[in-house]
This record gives sequence, structure tokens and C-alpha cells, in this order.
Amino acid sequence: MSSKKSKITRDADGLIKGVKYVYNEDGLIDWRKMIKTEHLVPNKDRTSETDVSKLKDNELIILLGGLKDLANVRGYHSVTYKIHESSPEYVCASCSISWIGNYETENGESVLFEGVADAGVKNTESFGQMYLAAIAENRAFCRAVRNFLRINIVAKEEIKNVKISTPSPTTNAAAPDLFLKNLMKEKKINFT
Repeated sequence: MSSKKSKITRDADGLIKGVKYVYNEDGLIDWRKMIKTEHLVPNKDRTSETDVSKLKDNELIILLGGLKDLANVRGYHSVTYKIHESSPEYVCASCSISWIGNYETENGESVLFEGVADAGVKNTESFGQMYLAAIAENRAFCRAVRNFLRINIVAKEEIKNVKISTPSPTTNAAAPDLFLKNLMKEKKINFT
């Protein structure tokens, strides 16, 4: 942890000085490639591969922290939430983000973008069903960021009962029996 503070400085194009941006062929920022690998996890419902660098976007899940990180790098003026419908069994919320202008926006002007999401007893589970408003707000934020930045990886918060794979330091090719034992334990299958 650093004890020194740093100030974010943006250039005339609205980009943070010192950040290495990745660009598409059309010269726009490839926000998908700007996602740090620690914020990506395999979707175990779609793949058994654990190395995120080998997976297609539809086999990945982005974590909330990754979308917050991207939003900070992209830059925004404000984030506003609105509850559209609320009951003990269902909440519908929207998230409006006022993005700062940069070279990607017309005349460098700010852009307002909104995402809508819901949470209910049928698309949440366990203790999450007690926090439907918070879940709906997180889902709306994820959708607002993903859609504005043209990212086609679903966020963990957007889907119910998602199975994600996080590599374990003890799981490696040298110990296939340990890998198999852990996998079977996870699937609730007796190892013997």
C-alpha cells in the first residue's frame, strides 16, 4: 500500500495520463481489453478451462470490481439510481451515469447513459433475496457500464446462481488427484 497520494490528470482527449490504453482498429478504445484479468473469471456453466486468457467472452464473467475500475478510468461526473418498482418480491431499478466527454464522444461532450435491471425472488437466491434493491442497483450499474463501453461479457451480478471458477494455488497438473478430489467435493460426489 502506497503512502503517497496521486492526482488523476486527464489530457485534452479526456484520457488519464500514464494509463496505457488499448485501441480498436477504428481508433476507439477497446474497453474490453482494458479489463484487468483479476476481474475476469471463467463461467463454469460454459467451460472447464480456468485460464481466462484462453477463453472467449461468452465463457467469461466480469466481476463488479472490474466494472467499477473501468468506470473510474473512463471517467464520469455522477451516478444516479432510481427505483421504478418495489415490492417485497420484486425491485426494478435504473442506473444513470453521466460520463465525462472525451475524444470518443461528439464534440467531447458529456454523455448520459442508463441501464435498467431487476431483482426478484425468482432471479436471486438465498440471503440475496433479502437485498433485492441493492442487487437491482448493482445489476443496473453493471449493465450501464457494460453497454456504454461496448463490453459483451456478462457481469456476475447480472445472473442467478452463476458458477465461477477461481484457480486454486494447490490445483496444478502435478497433483491431478488433488484436483479431482476438490472437483468431486465441489460437486458433492464421494471421492472413493
